[in-house]
Amino acid sequence: MTSVEVSAKTVEEALSEAIKMLGVKRDNVEVEIINEPSQGFFKLLGGRPAKIKVSILKKPSVYIRDSIKKIVHIIGIDGEVNISKEDEENIFLEIKGEKLGLLIGKHGSTLNDLQYLANVILHRQFESVRQRVIIDIENYRQKRKRTLEHLAQNLAFKALRLKKEINLEPMTPNERRIIHLALKGNRDVVTYSKGDEPFRKVIIAPK
Repeated sequence: MTSVEVSAKTVEEALSEAIKMLGVKRDNVEVEIINEPSQGFFKLLGGRPAKIKVSILKKPSVYIRDSIKKIVHIIGIDGEVNISKEDEENIFLEIKGEKLGLLIGKHGSTLNDLQYLANVILHRQFESVRQRVIIDIENYRQKRKRTLEHLAQNLAFKALRLKKEINLEPMTPNERRIIHLALKGNRDVVTYSKGDEPFRKVIIAPK
């Protein structure tokens, strides 16, 4: 739903109802007044309610792209933000440019914070949207995934060689999942997570 027509006693009442129906905030809609309210004869007969058409200015993917673009520029980074893909579950944003290491941070910490912020902005602006924002920079997430998979195999070998548990550093839920999946088919070790967020980490142990 990108627009609705609503009638009510006043324009403000109609606008309030329309915004609820669309599930967006006031700053992301355009209002067209179809009929101004009018009072009937002696304020009793023949009155006409207000009727308006309210349309969403920016769909979710465009809104969040523009929001992240503003944040990147405020930080002082000359980066280009694009929508690389969109489906029912996710909105994928890609940031391109030069000297983007500051935006990635150690082990992707700044990138993860930016992605978290993007999801907060999206779901506050569009209450009915269930999509999740995924942000990547210069294919960092795929590179990080390969690094973690390689790390998992090496540490599994170390756990078997030393016959002891190996504690990894704290990771995000998504990075812990990569470790678990990388060793899922290994019959000689088990993996489990331990601790509380944001210090929760993976343990690799010999069976």
